[in-house]
Amino acid sequence: MIGRNTGAAYGSSSALSLGQMSAEFQVPSPLVPTRESLFARYCKQHTDGTWAVVDVSLDSLRPSPVLRCRRRPSGCLIQEMPNGYSKVIWVEHVEVDDRSVHNIYKPLVNSGLAFGAKRWVSTLDRQCERLASVMASNIPSGDIGVITTPEGRKSMLKLAERMVMSFCGGVTASTTHQWTTLSGSGAEDVRVMTRKSVDDPGKPPGIVLNAATSFWLPVPPKRVFNFLRDESSRSEWDILSNGGVVQEMAHIANGRDHGNCVSLLRVNSNMLILQESCTDPTGSYVIYAPVDFVAMNVVLNGGDPNYVALLPSGFAILPDGPTAGIGEIGSGGSLLTVAFQILVDSIPTAKLSLGSVATVNSLIACTVERIKAAVSGENAQQA
Repeated sequence: MIGRNTGAAYGSSSALSLGQMSAEFQVPSPLVPTRESLFARYCKQHTDGTWAVVDVSLDSLRPSPVLRCRRRPSGCLIQEMPNGYSKVIWVEHVEVDDRSVHNIYKPLVNSGLAFGAKRWVSTLDRQCERLASVMASNIPSGDIGVITTPEGRKSMLKLAERMVMSFCGGVTASTTHQWTTLSGSGAEDVRVMTRKSVDDPGKPPGIVLNAATSFWLPVPPKRVFNFLRDESSRSEWDILSNGGVVQEMAHIANGRDHGNCVSLLRVNSNMLILQESCTDPTGSYVIYAPVDFVAMNVVLNGGDPNYVALLPSGFAILPDGPTAGIGEIGSGGSLLTVAFQILVDSIPTAKLSLGSVATVNSLIACTVERIKAAVSGENAQQA
């Protein structure tokens, strides 16, 4: 979910506020359109200390030829617990036209898992875990590898967070950036779009080509997640590693699940890769980006990570329906999104060549086939 405050909040005290917001609610796949919404958000703290945050749609106030989503009264109650935790009750009530959702995603969307209260609560829980990890001071030395200071640990986590946000913003079917479907791209539709990177210290300058595809796998989500995040199996799908030896140089746990972590990987002693893997009951991600040796050394010593140029690629793994729980090994199949961001020209004014598109298309098609072969073979052995 991506939102922004478009109006000043006001109220009689700090415990009461009303504001206007617009948001895009997203699923990490180009096959599921985002849900746009303009709404008023009302926040109030009750006398018992409980907070109420309520949203209601304002979409009828703005002209639109097609209204695909209207946010009926929705929101959450947040109650402080005596043990330092919070109890959150979330209600999601939306009127929506989902006819443009691709068929393979309709069971997930119709179940409410894609845009529902369970996903928002899981996302909130994961964010709390990340914040706790950033603020933690009692970190065992064996957990951090080449990171030697708390400042270096925080800088690496901050860089990983920016990498994840960049990936999620580049893989969804946003209204801001339109996808083009490549013809003759194979069994799956490969969607591409280009972006110009200019004067952004966090991205290399030039023309960036985004390519993504989503498809179904007859393998439980947890198994797909564990396969893709494991550095020992990376050579089975990562073409760019050229089958080389992958070594984990640093590891930061940032959640209760063993799969929630940030890693620094070294490939053949000549390539560094920053990777974050994360999972919750509604979905999993494995996101990575090549990083410069010099820039990463600055980060490991606690330097500013905002000037490290990143072009993240990776995977989003979702259950294929309401009965396929992420944590259940024996559950149903997976919906896997594979996405790449590649700098195809260092000159922002250059035109995209057909050769660049063909190369990226070949890269994504080969990666998909390798993943299918690897996880299907593993699934057959376990069966």
